[in-house]
Amino acid sequence: MPDETSLFGLQGKKALIIGGGQGMGESSAHFLARAGCDVTLVDLAADRAERVAAAVTALGRRGYVVVGDVLDDAQVPRIVREARNGMGGLDVMVSIVGAAAWGSVLETTPAVFDQQIALNLRYFFLACQEVAKVMIADGQGGSIVGIASVDGQRSSPMRGVYGAAKAGVISLVQTMSVEWARHSIRVNAIAPGHIVTPRLFDTPQRQEGYAGSLLPMRQRGLPDDIGKAALFLSSDLARYITGTTLDVDGGLLAANLFPRGLPGTNT
Repeated sequence: MPDETSLFGLQGKKALIIGGGQGMGESSAHFLARAGCDVTLVDLAADRAERVAAAVTALGRRGYVVVGDVLDDAQVPRIVREARNGMGGLDVMVSIVGAAAWGSVLETTPAVFDQQIALNLRYFFLACQEVAKVMIADGQGGSIVGIASVDGQRSSPMRGVYGAAKAGVISLVQTMSVEWARHSIRVNAIAPGHIVTPRLFDTPQRQEGYAGSLLPMRQRGLPDDIGKAALFLSSDLARYITGTTLDVDGGLLAANLFPRGLPGTNT
């Protein structure tokens, strides 16, 4: 039976994780490293990224850190260039950065609208552009994985602009997958639902509440659930998958649940 590295086809590949210093990004780094990837961690906080890079190194792969703010348009080309040059290539990008602002559509100001679009959609668009340019120039193709949300596939009361931005991620993923397929670049998204993140810590009381809820799996998801999905979509196991959004939501969308009274998705 093949081991992890041969099964996933990622041995020696170079991965870039935007928002790799904690949560879903940290988990993605661990799984990609275990599958044989060298990993560049991009984060605002050097200490967070260095900690994850050390864990990658402990797994026998190279961990590299680029400190930067992807919400600053001018920094995005520099971040991608440093990742590519520092690692000597770029085969995989996983993009984790994002978060929801709470408030009704009537209460949402233009400033909040712009902030939500920048945080959840604009930087992803720019990062994908820069990564695709590198992959096309290098001629090796690659895989891009973005984080959408269940809120991008249904109404999202009290998180309206967040849902619209995540719907934009899903649409961009579909279009980029078609435009870049001839360059052997696959582009996919993951749509989390009710995942425990550093912003939304889990407690026994929270899990008890979910156990008694209508959510089919009766529990919150964990960052590792997203990390495993990112590994799958980045790997040869998904070699014929592009332009899709993989729901990792405990059955929430399948059950057509309206999340009244439940915590929202954070990425």
